[in-house]
Amino acid sequence: MSAEDVSLALDIAEDSMQKAITHLEVELAKIRAGKANPQMLDGIIVDYYGSPTPINQVANISAVDARTLTVQPWEKNMLSPIERAIIASNIGINPQNDGVLIRLFLPPLTEERRRELVKRCMGEGEHSKVAIRNLRRDAIESIKKAQKNGLSEDAAKDAEAGVQVITDKHIALVDKHLAQKEKEIMVV
Repeated sequence: MSAEDVSLALDIAEDSMQKAITHLEVELAKIRAGKANPQMLDGIIVDYYGSPTPINQVANISAVDARTLTVQPWEKNMLSPIERAIIASNIGINPQNDGVLIRLFLPPLTEERRRELVKRCMGEGEHSKVAIRNLRRDAIESIKKAQKNGLSEDAAKDAEAGVQVITDKHIALVDKHLAQKEKEIMVV
């Protein structure tokens, strides 16, 4: 294994760690922080004539104000399946169907609910950190394998140090995202 291969392994590790950060950002966006956000409904799947379809592909979702979301189906007969999907998604909001569109009124967050949401964010952050550490382990294993196949000890040590620097950078990014989301949730 040459220095190019080691560089490639580091690039792959960094790219994969960045994907873990992106996944964390998507998951944190789904956790509501007191104000209405159309992304809160991203994980909801609607039965569209027998095929499971994401809600944003069968309706227009918009935030009317800080506490209200509206779901405007593109076909009127999709109101009921969308309503059922929202109820089944268990996001803690009861949809109100007026025959034209569905309104979702977000209740104000209690202190207890805010703490639960922060705990959920921390859990998502921990999943991301575990994924990043697993990627670090995989990269270091490939470097050790390369060392057995002729890579010099110094080059291997430098590569491992590089992997650790990349890992530390991404763990710090996870912590930054979590602190930002916790602040967003706890602001009353």
